[in-house]
Amino acid sequence: MKYLITESQLDKVIFRYLDSQDFNITKTGASIYFSYPEDESAQIQYGGNHSNNELCFIYKGLIEAISSFFSLNSYQSTRIVGQWVKNKLNLEGQMSNKIMSSQWSLKLPSEN
Repeated sequence: MKYLITESQLDKVIFRYLDSQDFNITKTGASIYFSYPEDESAQIQYGGNHSNNELCFIYKGLIEAISSFFSLNSYQSTRIVGQWVKNKLNLEGQMSNKIMSSQWSLKLPSEN
């Protein structure tokens, strides 16, 4: 038996998946970080501005996990994670999503 799942239904399922990840959300300066408890690096960093678009940096490992689990390509997964961030933070407007291949580049700022 085959089922047709609309794009909005798939988005909702992935939003629930991301909600269940128990991310710590930390605001530091102009950036907001989504990280797992005890991790030193974020999975997602929102903040910054480029060409009037807000920037959202997403760790490649998270994109790969979502792509694999939901049988999506990386573009689709990146788009959905970006939409989830916008919904989670109640944002409007344009946002550019960037995949970060190194988790080091998403290192959480130290609390000095």
